[in-house]
Amino acid sequence: MQGVSGLLSAYGPAFGQALLLTWKLTAISFVAGFALGMVVTVLRLLPLQTLRFFLTGYVEIFRNIPSAVLLIFIVFALPDLQVLIDYEPSVILTLTLVCSAFTADYLRTGINTVGGGQVEAAMSLGMRPMSVIFAVVLPQALRAVVQPMTSLLIALMLSTSLASQVPFPGKELTTLVAKLANDSAAGMPAFAVAAVLYVASGLLIAWAGATLEKKVRILR
Repeated sequence: MQGVSGLLSAYGPAFGQALLLTWKLTAISFVAGFALGMVVTVLRLLPLQTLRFFLTGYVEIFRNIPSAVLLIFIVFALPDLQVLIDYEPSVILTLTLVCSAFTADYLRTGINTVGGGQVEAAMSLGMRPMSVIFAVVLPQALRAVVQPMTSLLIALMLSTSLASQVPFPGKELTTLVAKLANDSAAGMPAFAVAAVLYVASGLLIAWAGATLEKKVRILR
């Protein structure tokens, strides 16, 4: 216990900054990935077989490729193709691509819960296909996938530890813990503090997701 209290007294501000950076990476990646996933979902609804085939491949590739492998490819392979991306954008891009693929997959599942009769009724009222998608289909699909998206956000937050694999300009939680473990004998207390912060962040996200799900369940 003394090790943890001593560690916090010496590195408390550093842990606070690392936690904020972890949240920042999570928020940016989730917002960007969610937006991109929405675009992919809508485009997959269009009656264009070639586009559907391409986007299905996109989803399957980034949903199944390990995030670490994708990050290594972006950081170390793309420069050989004359594509240079800084370390922080590389981490964000990696998490965004993975998030977008899972978002598109979850939204497709949510769309399948919308009754076909509702779509037909909307079309019979003279609504255009895109209007039906945005006014009828997507709102119900989003309500149906609150819990999967909450789990995705938690997984994304934990995946920010990928930043420890590259010379990241800042120190998120895992990077900070690794540095403390290498520079001092505070390895175990540092890992314990980081674990508590990860768990607390995950529980906060889970609580927010459960609260949101209750609200949208009333709206159904």
